[in-house]
Amino acid sequence: MIEEFEKHVDILFRKPEDKVGKLLHASVGVAGEAGELLDSIKKHWIYGADLDKENILEECGDLLFYVTACLLHSGFTLREAMEHNVEKLRKRYPEGYTDQAARNRADKTEL
Repeated sequence: MIEEFEKHVDILFRKPEDKVGKLLHASVGVAGEAGELLDSIKKHWIYGADLDKENILEECGDLLFYVTACLLHSGFTLREAMEHNVEKLRKRYPEGYTDQAARNRADKTEL
């Protein structure tokens, strides 16, 4: 499914045609969709509205689209980003999440 999604993004993500433009488009898209997701959560948290799960699914899907576009036009795959994140967080939280491990950030220290 990951490769199919990447093909889907690659087919749709065509403008602008230059690499920097594509990266900027993807980054602005991430920021915009993150704002829409945050607004949806805010309405639930602050205003007491029902949690709009359909909207959360939609906004997260849109975020995934733009994140994938950014990765592809930077020379990475979504799978590589996922694997990199798992490796980084395994180093940071070898025994599972703790506040202390979060502060220590073992993945950032040199051996």
